[in-house]
Amino acid sequence: MKIVILMGSPNPKGSTSILADSFRKGAEEAGHSVETINVCRVKVNPCIGCVACGYEGECVQRDDNRQIREALLSCGMVVFATPLYYYGMSAQLKAAVDRFCAYNSSLNRRHLKSALLAVAWNADDWTFDALTAHYKTLVRYINFEDCGTVLGGGCGSPSMTRSSRYPEEAYRLGRSL
Repeated sequence: MKIVILMGSPNPKGSTSILADSFRKGAEEAGHSVETINVCRVKVNPCIGCVACGYEGECVQRDDNRQIREALLSCGMVVFATPLYYYGMSAQLKAAVDRFCAYNSSLNRRHLKSALLAVAWNADDWTFDALTAHYKTLVRYINFEDCGTVLGGGCGSPSMTRSSRYPEEAYRLGRSL
């Protein structure tokens, strides 16, 4: 299966990357191909709500969202990888997700598998509530099949993340597919 990781961290050596790399390793060992699109390194404008796409056509904006669209419409799974910024996904990842509206029906028909990888400094039991609610709503709305989440609370720095259980959890999630 082809898996696309939408990397939502602007820090290429940060905690989110540690989880994404661990997931990738497990998935590749299980025989899957993995493509990572760093949405912080491509130009994806926010949706302007013009609806010129008709929710299933070309977007009027000419940016790198076409790369994301093509990748998602040719894969079997999407993985959302994000640091937790103010209790939601990063703005860069949110912009990419908002642009799904231009190919909403096509995404829905694909019945993609999905997963969420997230890290946060905070480790309170409620830390990921808003993010997981958003993710579950995406899964339901776009007809994804949720394959799991790895929520790395207390992962405020790469050293904290490497010494936690979360890289192993991300690896096992990738390997289990």
